[in-house]
Amino acid sequence: MYDEILCPIDGSPGSDAAVEHACYLAELADARVHALFVVDETIAGADGWDVVVEREEERGEEALDAVAATGEARGVPVERHLRRGRPHEEILDAASDYEADLIVMGTHGRTGVGRFLAAGSVAERVVRHSEAPVLTARLGGRSGGPEA
Repeated sequence: MYDEILCPIDGSPGSDAAVEHACYLAELADARVHALFVVDETIAGADGWDVVVEREEERGEEALDAVAATGEARGVPVERHLRRGRPHEEILDAASDYEADLIVMGTHGRTGVGRFLAAGSVAERVVRHSEAPVLTARLGGRSGGPEA
C-alpha cells in the first residue's frame, strides 16, 4: 500500500513520535522513509541571518541523523532531505517530488516566534492542502502502533 513515506521533522518531541510511526509503517509495508527537515526562511533575525540559517542546518543534520539511526535499527531505508523555505510549502513540494504515498508528521512541533509568525500550524496546512494522505502523530497520546 505504501512505497514512499514522507516524514517531515523539526527535532521536536512531536516529530520524534512521527518518526516512530513512519518507521513502524515502513517496516510493515516494506517502504522507504523520506526524512525531511526544512530550514524555515520566515524566521526573524535579519541581523544574524547567516548564523541562524547555519545553526538551523546543523540542527537539521542532527535530526536527520536520528531518523537514519531509527530506520537502520528497524531495517528501514531512509533518505535524508534538507530544504530551505516555508515549511508547509516545502513539505507539499517534497511529497510531490518524492512521490509520497503517505505523509507522517507530528502535531506539536517547535513553538515560539517562528510559529507565531507563520500564523498557523504547519501540520494543519499540510493536512488541508496535501494530495497524499496525512497521518498526524500526537505527542503523548495512546498510539497502538510503534510500541505494540
